Amino acid sequence: MSKLTVTVFGGTGFLGRAVVARLLEAGMTIRIASRHPELLPAHRSQARVSLVQADVRDAQAVTAAVEDAQAVVNAVGLYLQRGAETFDAIHVQGAATVARLAARAGVRKLIHVSGIGADPASASSYVRARANGERLVRDGFEGAAILRPSVLFGPGDAFLNTIDALTRAAPVFPLFGLGQTRLQPVYVDDVAVAIYRCIAGEVATGRLCELGGPKVYTFRQVVERVLAFKGRRRLLLPVPFPLWSALAKVLSPLPSPPLTEDQVILMQDDNLVGEGVVTLQDLGASAHELEAMLGHCLEPRSA
Repeated sequence: MSKLTVTVFGGTGFLGRAVVARLLEAGMTIRIASRHPELLPAHRSQARVSLVQADVRDAQAVTAAVEDAQAVVNAVGLYLQRGAETFDAIHVQGAATVARLAARAGVRKLIHVSGIGADPASASSYVRARANGERLVRDGFEGAAILRPSVLFGPGDAFLNTIDALTRAAPVFPLFGLGQTRLQPVYVDDVAVAIYRCIAGEVATGRLCELGGPKVYTFRQVVERVLAFKGRRRLLLPVPFPLWSALAKVLSPLPSPPLTEDQVILMQDDNLVGEGVVTLQDLGASAHELEAMLGHCLEPRSA
């Protein structure tokens, strides 16, 4: 198993970096396929890591990236559409390209990272794209493992650290609705271990895996735990979802809006592991509680 060559698309991203580190620890040889491979200069000195420039929309680049690989991980994530970089282009057509060309190259295992709640009937274009991408991945690569993580957290994340930054900057923190949307945050390294387990053959091919942490929280509870860890007192202000939607529309013309309509839609639905799916526990992976990992994810207590 340690002699495997694994291509990781999106290996420079938040989850991708954790996956690369875990697979290297297991002794595998890693090919990081990314539009910006220079973002991981530290790996250039490692004999078992190669960096290749590849865009999942470019069939020629994908073909070169998967050549002679025994396993492929697609951890590419797009959360904000810009120009030609659309959810359909990346999460649907790009995912299909990776699956089809990996199968053509004789790759033995494909692990495709999606997200809990993927639904072709969703009001969110992001969620619809995730679901449609899953369907095309299954069509293009028989036995592909589909992994749907819940909200990811870890050092340098965009979840806990955003809450930390906003509560540090202002005395009031606006909640989505009443803050009662339920989440099952999952530690990024636990998801990386789950991906390793799939490559190592510890889950039946073709199974749907939904990966969440051991505890369910409301969004308000997550904010309260960050505040308690930081020793802060802030007013948590409920804001109706229609107002969030209106704000997202106003901000949409910006090059990098801090809030999108898709994000507002996502926060209206619970993000929980479903029934009849493979879980972290089924894969033998750890499931770290959010409270226990706050010290690893956030800076020490501050005002």
